[in-house]
Amino acid sequence: MTQGDMELVLLAQAGDAAALGALLARHEAEMRAVALGVLGYGPDAEDAVQDAMVVALRRIGEVRDPAAVGPWLRAIVRNNSRMTVRGHRAVPVAEPEWFAGPADTPTPEEALDRAAMRDWVWHAIGQLSEPDRLVTLLRYFSDASSYEQIAAVCGVPVGTVRSRLSHARRALTGGLRAAAGAAHTDVTATNAARWREGRDMIATAMAGDFDRVVRESWWPDAEMIVPGGPRGGRDLAVAGMDHDLTAGVRQRLRNVVASGDVLIWETDLISPPDDPEHCPPAALWLQVLREGRVRQLTLFHPVPALR
Repeated sequence: MTQGDMELVLLAQAGDAAALGALLARHEAEMRAVALGVLGYGPDAEDAVQDAMVVALRRIGEVRDPAAVGPWLRAIVRNNSRMTVRGHRAVPVAEPEWFAGPADTPTPEEALDRAAMRDWVWHAIGQLSEPDRLVTLLRYFSDASSYEQIAAVCGVPVGTVRSRLSHARRALTGGLRAAAGAAHTDVTATNAARWREGRDMIATAMAGDFDRVVRESWWPDAEMIVPGGPRGGRDLAVAGMDHDLTAGVRQRLRNVVASGDVLIWETDLISPPDDPEHCPPAALWLQVLREGRVRQLTLFHPVPALR
């Protein structure tokens, strides 16, 4: 007997990736019809559908009315498509309040269910190649989410970003069944450790000892890249931090995203009171690791996208 939407949603919310795969396959034709109705035939329509599938991976736990999951998925695609028409490339949301009940505190059982799907998502992202994983993390988990900003961070053309994202989305959605029964690491513990590590390192840097952070956590031949600016090694990183500290600039860690050997820090930059326009408002540290130490850092100042 064929499973209905309600049963598939409940299974997906309990961490059953195969159920989510079946659900997306069931509604894919209708999702694509929405995209084609707004955008016409072409790669933008396919992007809108694939984006919606990845958003569903992250947010299936928010669906409060499982019977309305079809309209929820189509709403994501419709918003994606409209943003594309407006030339806005932010990662959209699906206006889930249309289908959500009151924002209650989850029960322990609900928290466990959400953790199961979250762990699957991060496991699946961790299976991507490094280039595909890098653009996926930037697109869906950082402020540098537009194709143009991702291209600047990665030092590749926008077309390459599109290609890598398309490949990553296909891998994520196509791999749902294969990864459904795999054991996944405890993402909560891993992320908590990355947050502690990031806060400690930023605090050490703000105390004027960034040189120690670099010595202890970077490889001697590590490379630093500033898109549109200088390239260098550890000395460039230390000199840049010392220059900012001397000018009175402070940094505060705001977001940490980690998967495999890719680690992203997003920080707020706080200009000195007497020079409030001294620096951009934020920085993104894209760190590529080798055996747990930084082998390459790309420092980028994103323009936060409206969400």
